[in-house]
Amino acid sequence: MDEKGPEFARIKPDVVVRSVEEFCHPRYAVDVIKVGVPVNMSFVQSAGLAKDKSLYTRQEAAAHFRRASDACSLPFIYLSEGVSNETFADALAIAAEAGSGFSGVLCGRATWQDGVSAFVQNGEAALDAWLNDQGVKNIQNVNARLAAARPWNAKRSSLSERTT
Repeated sequence: MDEKGPEFARIKPDVVVRSVEEFCHPRYAVDVIKVGVPVNMSFVQSAGLAKDKSLYTRQEAAAHFRRASDACSLPFIYLSEGVSNETFADALAIAAEAGSGFSGVLCGRATWQDGVSAFVQNGEAALDAWLNDQGVKNIQNVNARLAAARPWNAKRSSLSERTT
């Protein structure tokens, strides 16, 4: 199944929920889960996506974020999964709207992937210039969405209190 296509997008929320439920079991000895966002943002209704092409409204996407967050009993961070900086920032905005309990992000390509073409076309100096300008803006864009993140150790502390 094409994980970028609509067929997988329809089942992705359930896949993410089942995955976090599974990997929260103590037998895995996981401290912090890294997980993709529970929806394919390419199918969330927006001004740039015709209503008949969307699979989720923004409210439905937020409900999927909340459901996945509630299913995860351990601290977790969202992976950017190679989407654009703008798309990842929008996903984090929906996570915040949903009250998701995420503790941060791991985003490589969402910050630097567009710099590759600068390097390929114009070399190392162009990449340095891109990183110092747009690369910094990309990091600032993601950081601006992290106000909704919760400290990972707060969730770990509440887990410890329940088990003692």
